[in-house]
Amino acid sequence: MSVKSDKWIRRMAKEHGLIEPFEPQQIKQKDDQKLISYGTSSYGYDVRCASEFRIFTNINSAIVDPKNFDSNSFVNQDSDVCIIPPNSFALARTVEYFRIPRNILTICLGKSTYARCGIIVNVTPLEPEWEGHVTLEFSNTTTLPAKIYANEGVAQVIFFESDEVCETSYKDRGGKYQGQKGVTLPKA
Repeated sequence: MSVKSDKWIRRMAKEHGLIEPFEPQQIKQKDDQKLISYGTSSYGYDVRCASEFRIFTNINSAIVDPKNFDSNSFVNQDSDVCIIPPNSFALARTVEYFRIPRNILTICLGKSTYARCGIIVNVTPLEPEWEGHVTLEFSNTTTLPAKIYANEGVAQVIFFESDEVCETSYKDRGGKYQGQKGVTLPKA
């Protein structure tokens, strides 16, 4: 396996629609406003968080069950910022839509700016031939409310190319999150 560079990411985005919308450079400022950076980096791509949030709440005293998830456990919010309650979490999605090639696997890690604030970004690997908006989970590990900014960088996707093409891709398996758009809740 090898890690793919900025040159590969730019080529794949242009020729194969790997990432849409795509930012070929690292953006750190817009209209004299400092941003948490997003766009192409040396060996990855820094994704942005869209303004669509699902904030976890326990107002219904629900049990969190991945096989029978109660969507009433979330409050829906569309905003430029999301305030996550202490020791809680929120779901969001990337601005970017991904189309992963059959010989590529990605790992996504949170940006250090959020990690240094006690905000953990969790994303499962993007498997070969998966496509869609990436659902992001933000965990606020602090005892204080935490702020997430929409349309700014939140995590970095790193692309790994295999020495051989996989026998069965996510698309071949008919994966339940294939082609997801918007914030996607757990499916049994």
